[in-house]
Amino acid sequence: MYIQKNSITNGYNEYIALESPAGRLALMDVGLLVLDPGKSYSFLESSKEIAVLLIDGEATYQWDQNSVTAQRDNPFDDNPWCIHAQKGQEIKITAIAHSEFFIQMTKNDVAFGTKLYSPQDTHTQRAGANGELQGMMRRNIRTVFDYSSAPYSNMVLGEVVNFPGCWSSYPPHHHPQPEVYFYRFDKPQGFGAGFTDGRIYELRHNGMLLITDKFHSQAAAPGYPMYYAWGIRHLDGNPWKKTRIDDVEHTWLLEDNPDIWEEKI
Repeated sequence: MYIQKNSITNGYNEYIALESPAGRLALMDVGLLVLDPGKSYSFLESSKEIAVLLIDGEATYQWDQNSVTAQRDNPFDDNPWCIHAQKGQEIKITAIAHSEFFIQMTKNDVAFGTKLYSPQDTHTQRAGANGELQGMMRRNIRTVFDYSSAPYSNMVLGEVVNFPGCWSSYPPHHHPQPEVYFYRFDKPQGFGAGFTDGRIYELRHNGMLLITDKFHSQAAAPGYPMYYAWGIRHLDGNPWKKTRIDDVEHTWLLEDNPDIWEEKI
């Protein structure tokens, strides 16, 4: 399922609500928070943990007696700031400059406190940098938190910067845990293609792809780097532990020096 919002307003823009048909597939709430300078927004969820990831801008995170200012020029060059809080924790966000945030929430009764992740806390994997698959797999994979670092959470949260003209989530793979991708391009006319549910979706700025348990992969158009925040919801008794089930038709691509056609001059 693909959701595109061409009109984004100041405040909370809902993409998926847990109680909706899409939410029953994703098992999460997903949204985009947009704040103009001087505007504030507060979250207080009685039954859900929440992650608020700064995509770009400058803003202050406030919780309990804590106040931290976060600044991020853009999601292509800079690692994120993200606050992750248990249910019942009030979080207030106040924009200093125009700021936009990816929001992810799900039910969780575990008490784990509140953690603010700074850019230095994010692990980045520079995948495809050695020329794999003729250099068409270049992407930076950032993990904010996952099962290994936050086993108390019911969610995983990270980012990918998909290099122009390259692929990610490739070869096609699937996992039983639901996942969402929220897309941004460095230019609003940028686009890409997403493959899941046996369909092809045109990916655009501020679009979101909901992936259930089907094979998925995607590509960015040449000239347009594609950023996406990715969030996975653990299943009860079956958390996502970086496992993926590759499409056997394409696993030969993972061999050392696969026999890929090259032009003969």
